[in-house]
Amino acid sequence: MISLSKRLLALIATIFLACSFMGIAIAQSPKIEEGFDYRVLPMPQPVEVKGKVEVIEFFWYGCPHCYDFEPELTAWIKRQPKDVTFRRVPVAFRDDFMPHSQMFYALEAMGKGDALNEKVMYAMHKENKRLMTESEIADWVASQGIDRNTFLATYRSFAVASKARASRQLADAYRIDGVPTIVMQGRYVTSPSIAGTKAKAILVMDYLEQKIRKDKYK
Repeated sequence: MISLSKRLLALIATIFLACSFMGIAIAQSPKIEEGFDYRVLPMPQPVEVKGKVEVIEFFWYGCPHCYDFEPELTAWIKRQPKDVTFRRVPVAFRDDFMPHSQMFYALEAMGKGDALNEKVMYAMHKENKRLMTESEIADWVASQGIDRNTFLATYRSFAVASKARASRQLADAYRIDGVPTIVMQGRYVTSPSIAGTKAKAILVMDYLEQKIRKDKYK
């Protein structure tokens, strides 16, 4: 009887400890709420690929907050499974920012976007390069080993100019009023400023990713 009682007490103690640790874990896991950590667009936008989790980052090369968020966002992208699609959309809040949008799409068209996007931001935020004019942009791109004339031909192309204009229209459709802003599945909007911190924004993105899967990619 004594042995059985000891085992019973030990079992009760184990269960109590497990529940305590579970309670601590729940308490430490930050609460994520609509309207506080993310918002839902009143007019959802169509996604490009059905049956996937679509993630869009609206950004601007010249935004210090975008540059600051880049390491956390890049790490998040790298750990995503195959059902997550990610793309960046440059935002030009003013006409004189449009060259940056064209630079983004020109580099993308040349297959150099992934290799140079971070370097563009580093040049602007750490090396104090403005890159506001076609000439400044072409000179910098040439310094990265890309033929200047080939880049300029791409930069001035109708396709690139059209994409730059379309990105501005897309930002308007999504009601983007600041960057960086993350939109998931055409309807859920979050950012470090909305969530409060970069770390919380990443947690919100994880939460929304799971929610979208649970809702059958809707």
